[in-house]
Amino acid sequence: MEPSYVRELEECKGFGDVFKLVKRSVKEVLGRGRAGLSLYLSDLPKNVGAYHPLGSNGIVINRRLLDIVSKVGSKVELNAFLYSILLHEYLHSLGYVDERTVRRLTYEVCRRVFGESHLVTKMAFKGPMTLFPSILYAPDTGTPGATILVKDFDDSNQSYII
Repeated sequence: MEPSYVRELEECKGFGDVFKLVKRSVKEVLGRGRAGLSLYLSDLPKNVGAYHPLGSNGIVINRRLLDIVSKVGSKVELNAFLYSILLHEYLHSLGYVDERTVRRLTYEVCRRVFGESHLVTKMAFKGPMTLFPSILYAPDTGTPGATILVKDFDDSNQSYII
């Protein structure tokens, strides 16, 4: 599986592309999936990468961390960061509540589809902060901005184009 996933992740052009890869990899490895999720970007404390409000259809990603990673990392690193964050929260949305279980499953999915040495797998094992240390030293700045809904994120529940 590895070469296809590696190439596809490198070619992803946005949140929706990365999320399609997340969903396909979870389906292949764990045999589970769901549709109809929404993605929001919000200013959160730097120690919170993202979260899934239990029982909701949303994933909220820390916009400040995305800004940092997009400034210091390459496109490949940004896509790897997005994949690891989205995978983790997608697993929560599938009903996995225990954080240790989700971390283990995140690592297992990454290892199986990308291989042991890929950046995504390293992030799943060590956490994104260890690969982007500038996150640790970035100040938690001012007041949060508005939460933004990302359009065209998960279109898998639409049977036609509007």
